[in-house]
Amino acid sequence: MEGVDHLADERNKAEFDVEEMKIVWAGSRHAFQVSNRISRLVANDPIFEKSKRAVMSRKELFKNTLKKSAHAWKMINELRLSDEESIRFRSFMDQPGFVDLHWGMFVPAIKGQGTEEQQQKWLPLANNMQIIGCYAQTELGHGSHVQGLETTATFDPQTDQFIIHSPTQTSSKWWPGGLGKVSTHAVVYARLITNGKDHGVHGFIVQLRSLDDHSPLPGITVGDIGMKFGNGAYNSMDNGFLKFDHFRIPRDQMLMRLSKVTREGKYVASDVPRQLVYGTMVFVRQSIVSNASNALSRAVCIATRYSAVRRQFASQNGGTETQVIDYKTQQNRLFPLLASAYAFRFVGEWLKWLYTDVTQRLEASDFATLPEAHACTAGLKSMTTSATADGIEECRKLCGGHGYLWCSGLPELFAVYVPACTYEGDNVVLQLQVARFLMKTVSQLGSGKAPAGTTEYMGRAQHLLKCRSSVKKAEDWLNPGMVLEAFEARALRMAVSCANNLSKFENQEQGFSELLADLVEAAIAHCQLIVVSKFIAKIEGEIKGKGVKNQLKNLCYIYALHLLHKHLGDFLSTDSVTPEQASLASHQLRSLYSQLRPNAVALVDAFNYTDHYLGSVLGRYDGNVYPKLFEEALKDPLNDSVVPDGYHEYIRPLIKQHIRSARL
Repeated sequence: MEGVDHLADERNKAEFDVEEMKIVWAGSRHAFQVSNRISRLVANDPIFEKSKRAVMSRKELFKNTLKKSAHAWKMINELRLSDEESIRFRSFMDQPGFVDLHWGMFVPAIKGQGTEEQQQKWLPLANNMQIIGCYAQTELGHGSHVQGLETTATFDPQTDQFIIHSPTQTSSKWWPGGLGKVSTHAVVYARLITNGKDHGVHGFIVQLRSLDDHSPLPGITVGDIGMKFGNGAYNSMDNGFLKFDHFRIPRDQMLMRLSKVTREGKYVASDVPRQLVYGTMVFVRQSIVSNASNALSRAVCIATRYSAVRRQFASQNGGTETQVIDYKTQQNRLFPLLASAYAFRFVGEWLKWLYTDVTQRLEASDFATLPEAHACTAGLKSMTTSATADGIEECRKLCGGHGYLWCSGLPELFAVYVPACTYEGDNVVLQLQVARFLMKTVSQLGSGKAPAGTTEYMGRAQHLLKCRSSVKKAEDWLNPGMVLEAFEARALRMAVSCANNLSKFENQEQGFSELLADLVEAAIAHCQLIVVSKFIAKIEGEIKGKGVKNQLKNLCYIYALHLLHKHLGDFLSTDSVTPEQASLASHQLRSLYSQLRPNAVALVDAFNYTDHYLGSVLGRYDGNVYPKLFEEALKDPLNDSVVPDGYHEYIRPLIKQHIRSARL
């Protein structure tokens, strides 16, 4: 029935103030107000309608993206939106496109690696979108191994130019978003060569297309790499390829904040520390963690609402069928994902603080916390994106067969999100960077140098290596100190075990190679500890309302105890908990599920997502699922006619055929 809230009974069960939780989720009252206003502005604009994406051809989808992007830019300017509001506007538009890379990678690269003079020249053009840029680093043959890039930038002192060249097929740039059909410029990463010497990979601002007719400039071969996974999804983005044939650019288009080439061709490192480039990396990765929370919360919102609407199997006395969300198996799969969405939200908030802190320290030439910040953001990017990709797929399964429909919103959400496990660093490679940092930290434990930041717990190694968990009853697992100690002991003992095994190898690199799998697990344990500790810090800190605080506590301990259950082998093998304590944790986890159950729908309502942004029939706010599923089915082009095209050519001859007996 239209206008009826089929989830009203669920919402009436809530034991907390949903409006207060919306502010906690947004981060502040101001952030909530901005998000609330911008999301509804986008939802009410017919230009941003998106229900037909699945049946559009690639060309139609791409042109639709151009139309939306141009309209968004017009709206942003007419409404004089701030940078924060503009970012939200593009996010709620919910269609991957060239602007994502322009604002997310091209502009930050110039800000981070360009001199003041270069920024004054290029940023006004980019900020007014008089030029459109992308970030051309990844090549056909090299992704994670940046130092293996093959594109060259050879300085020609006679003309005061760099010659950009793709010497092999595998040196072709491959994947940059916005490159295929839109970008006029790119920050291109290439091997800098002066006087025959290779100085490694550096960035260059390169014009790719004419600003008059958009045609590629002579010496440039550029295009789209083709269809990608899923219908609609990331196919709205023109991921491209790019080949250079001795293409020349002026010397001053090398990004020269960190190093430069003089008119005579001399390579000179600047006074600005190279570590500054890590500031941009921290910014990008904290953005990715925040996006993980957004994507996972969308999937969880859909699965939770639909689980409350859907009923299957009556009780033995033949009464009303049971809501799917009331089955413990459903809760055991769904509620940890709901908890993870909140956990990732809060660790993302903390990473924003970390970025501000790192930036201030860098400006004061204080690099002490940089290695830890780099390892932390690398690990959290890896852990949260992997968990989110898996979580979205689990939410699809939680919705049964209907979750496989495009109109559920989940297949496209998965297809759009899953590349995050690869871009900005392959997730396994990133965890190995964390592992190297952890091995170095362990090796310095006896040196008197105290570990700081997220590794501070390692400074208590003597205690953590010997301690035994003091959990004696199930309720003890709601004690933040006991939970943290178990996670700290597990993480430290796994790291120390890896370090001890490494020490048995004469060649450390060979040992590292042999122990890769163990090192990744140790890095994951460290990252999970970070998330648990930041969640606990959140609920022990600024949360005021009792009802909201109680719900966040439940979510926090569901997150922690589910991880303990999932990685029980680690906790038991390191003697961080006993089998009896693990059993108590499972008992407490079931109790927490029961406490969370009446609040589940209200907790996803606190995400404050419009139906437009969710893009899901199953996740509709009003729960009016079944009539809307029929409406969506009837919109499909196959239902434009009762008798399908091809009936007379193929189906009728088949069913009217005269079967003749073959003669032997």
